[in-house]
Amino acid sequence: MPNFALPDTVFEAAAAAYPTPFHLYDEETIRRRARLLQQAFAWCPDYREYFAVKALPNPAVLRILKQEGCGVDCSSETELMLAEACGFAGEDIMFSANAMPPAEFAHTRRLGGIVNLDDITDIPVLAENGGIPETVCCRYNPGGDFRIGTAIMGNPGEAKYGFTFDQLREGLADLKARGAKRFGLHAFLASNNTDTAYYPTLAEVLFRAAKRLSEEVGLPVAFVNLSGGVGIPYRPDQPETDILAVGEGVRRVYEDVFPAGGVGIKTELGRWMTGPAGWLVTHAVHRKDTYRHYIGVDACAANLMRPAMYGAYHHITVCGKREAPCDHVYDVTGCLCENNDKFAIQRALPEIAVGDLLVIHDTGAHGFSMGYNYNGRLRSAEVLRTEDGGFRLIRRAETPRDYFATLDGDEAAGALGVR
Repeated sequence: MPNFALPDTVFEAAAAAYPTPFHLYDEETIRRRARLLQQAFAWCPDYREYFAVKALPNPAVLRILKQEGCGVDCSSETELMLAEACGFAGEDIMFSANAMPPAEFAHTRRLGGIVNLDDITDIPVLAENGGIPETVCCRYNPGGDFRIGTAIMGNPGEAKYGFTFDQLREGLADLKARGAKRFGLHAFLASNNTDTAYYPTLAEVLFRAAKRLSEEVGLPVAFVNLSGGVGIPYRPDQPETDILAVGEGVRRVYEDVFPAGGVGIKTELGRWMTGPAGWLVTHAVHRKDTYRHYIGVDACAANLMRPAMYGAYHHITVCGKREAPCDHVYDVTGCLCENNDKFAIQRALPEIAVGDLLVIHDTGAHGFSMGYNYNGRLRSAEVLRTEDGGFRLIRRAETPRDYFATLDGDEAAGALGVR
């Protein structure tokens, strides 16, 4: 079901304190989910969650997750800098990227982080930019379709990521010759799966591949990184992922493939960790009745790209009208000069008046972080609801001065009217 963890009064109080639009995050929900994930994998002595920074790159949230024992998965030098500034160091950091500048390898090695290589050609680049560490991870792409039973869940063969199995065999032999003592194996084969069989199915693919590679190359397996892909229920009719059942399913496969244990497990569950802990809060500012009924809000795709980019569904509620009948059909739109700038299309909702406060659910992952400045629209603030029920501004909204800050000389001064 949609995430109704917070009552309307919380959103109303936040909107009274901060101008809309803004993303609101709930600290208690973030901590609870981090602890539940730890519980699901407590059977593995060497387990750790590496939160995907790209999902929610805010220092306040990263520090909360650090307190809960998480590491971070970074995919750019900027994310490495953010992780370092938040106190992550050494094997707190996993660096997973593709087609990255060589300097980012060197930066990761300086921090002592774990490098997750995406391609066999990355090996000599890493050797020349920071050197080959004793523990190195490689990303596997098994090709073909990824299935759970008869259902196709993803198409790895079409993805740009990862080594083939033959390339892994060759690459690990090369890494061993260059001084590697152990390896990790990683794969991301499907996105946003609420099926509890997803992780166990993925785990079996990776566990068996890792064991075979270890035997053929003579390099011990340090860990298997199951990556992300465990989903959340964006739609009212979707089930919540039972993360405890997921962990138990992985345990059964693990004990079958590695009966003696000794192999660590890593995850990087950005969406599952923080997606349900965030909401985009926005006011209705315009109503238009033509061939359809439109509600214009003060947020736009610059604040939440997923509906425009993927056609993704995000549940919408109207504060004070949760119990009202959904007897009006609207397109809920932003103000960009693009027709896909819509948070909802032909959605049944209560009657909405200009001035109503709308809450767009489950924006705590890949929401603010995918923002951009098309049409000169500015990215919103981020607000944290703390465990004591208060609010804290953890990122201010952008201003025109921010937008023009990267321009040189008279153009910037003239745009700001401050020659």
